[in-house]
Amino acid sequence: MLTIKPVRPEWVTLVASVFLLVGFNVVLWQHLHTITAGDGGGVLIGVAFAVLVLFAFNLVLTLVAFRGLFKPVLMLLFLISAGVAYFMAQYGVLIDAGMFRNFAETNATEVRDLLSLKLFAYLGLLGVLPSWLLFKTPISYRRWPKELLSKLVVSGVSAAVIGMVALANYQGLSSLFRNHHELHLMVVPSNYIGASIGYLREQVASAKQPFITLGEDASRNPVWQTHARKSLTVLVVGESARAENFGILGYNRDTTPQLNQEAGLIAFTDVHSCGTETAVSVPCMFSNMGRKNYDASKARNEEGLLDVLKRAGLEVIWRDNQSGCKGTCDRVTVQDVSNLKDPALCANSECRDEILLQGLQHFIDTLDKDTVLVLHQMGSHGPEYFKRYPKQYEHFTPVCQSNALNNCSRQSIVNGYDNTLVYTDHVLSTLIDLLRANQDKVDTAMLYLSDHGESLGEYNLFLHGTPYMLAPEQQKHVAMLAWFSDSYQKSFSVDTHCLQLSRDKPLSQDNLFHSMLGLLEVNSKVYNRDLDLFAGCRGAVIDGVLARQ
Repeated sequence: MLTIKPVRPEWVTLVASVFLLVGFNVVLWQHLHTITAGDGGGVLIGVAFAVLVLFAFNLVLTLVAFRGLFKPVLMLLFLISAGVAYFMAQYGVLIDAGMFRNFAETNATEVRDLLSLKLFAYLGLLGVLPSWLLFKTPISYRRWPKELLSKLVVSGVSAAVIGMVALANYQGLSSLFRNHHELHLMVVPSNYIGASIGYLREQVASAKQPFITLGEDASRNPVWQTHARKSLTVLVVGESARAENFGILGYNRDTTPQLNQEAGLIAFTDVHSCGTETAVSVPCMFSNMGRKNYDASKARNEEGLLDVLKRAGLEVIWRDNQSGCKGTCDRVTVQDVSNLKDPALCANSECRDEILLQGLQHFIDTLDKDTVLVLHQMGSHGPEYFKRYPKQYEHFTPVCQSNALNNCSRQSIVNGYDNTLVYTDHVLSTLIDLLRANQDKVDTAMLYLSDHGESLGEYNLFLHGTPYMLAPEQQKHVAMLAWFSDSYQKSFSVDTHCLQLSRDKPLSQDNLFHSMLGLLEVNSKVYNRDLDLFAGCRGAVIDGVLARQ
């Protein structure tokens, strides 16, 4: 039977601080080693940084080292820190409010994709085992006056050590913090504690925000009266599709064999996302705030593009095969197809993206309103890329068959990811062919825009969600495609030759809101022509004469 002698709380705080510093921050120390010089000066800065963190941990833990509170807090820290340490080591993620938002707003399917034996090993060895030892360890608290005095002394010593180390190494440490903002996002557990506080503040701020309507003056241009038939504009929201790996955009692999053959397809080469995670990019691209002014708490309480289109008299439908629209479709018709029971396209509570096209021909046959249909893909969502496509689209092998990406060769990861794009190519091409086949009775068009990109091991990063300022180009440079039927071009005065000539123009998701309003000839004060990517390539009817805007 294990017998542990009683120990004073200050010894527990010190040991726990050392354990937090060493056991959960391997990624931090590896990174610190790479960014500091290998000489004596670099070692000194590394040691000074470690001492600062150690005594900061000790100071904070001392403030919560009270009977009935201390053990539960430490156990919770150990368990959560074990999970965070795993994901940081496994995927190179940095923990900020955005990453915490991803965690808070994920769904069961995405969580299941991240589970692994290695994760449970981390939780067991770094979380459960030390928690059990702590539970078995009796802590000998003093009487209140002496206990408070002890905590005051320990806190004072910790603060003094922090101050002396900071002053003695001020120049080196200040340079380190100034040039490497990522460091504070790598210190476990302070990173996720700060991130959770930031996320909760965002939620509180959102709850206090008044709801704002947008484009109350929205109406369709009189030119709509000249349209001979109903229209269907399909907006496909891609997932984790980085432009760098699209064959049609110059990738050295043919990941888009079918799209390469689509007549009239326009592939924009220089498009950047609003964020690096769905929870930011999707609401941001459908808002009119733009990336620099985007405020998540405000976005939750403000109408966006779909509301303005609906107010202008268009039928708006959001069809989802992912984790939802993050608030952007709350006031329009929503069709969740992600959990259908189609035996050919769905399994294990997940459906492949062709499910988004199911019944689309019947939908077109019975179309009685001008409609904007948004299709939200599962796309290239990681880490289990091999689950995102049917076997016949596995053009590149071998493929990583695990969610533990750092256990796979980088080439097998890239192969799996590229296969998801081959399948996306098939889905988009099938959609375009269907729209083209119906252009004699319905004006049809498709615009595809990915929410964000993806890291595949560059800079030891995987997946996405890195803070925008620190994120590599692979997470921000996204694919965007457009196709317009002949009848749509005539009805909406779209000059596709002009668009082909301007396909290399720098664009971003900031353009989507205004480009859709301009393309669909919706008049409103919220429309900004300067951000309409179609404006220079679209005609207007003036006194009955078609003219270039």
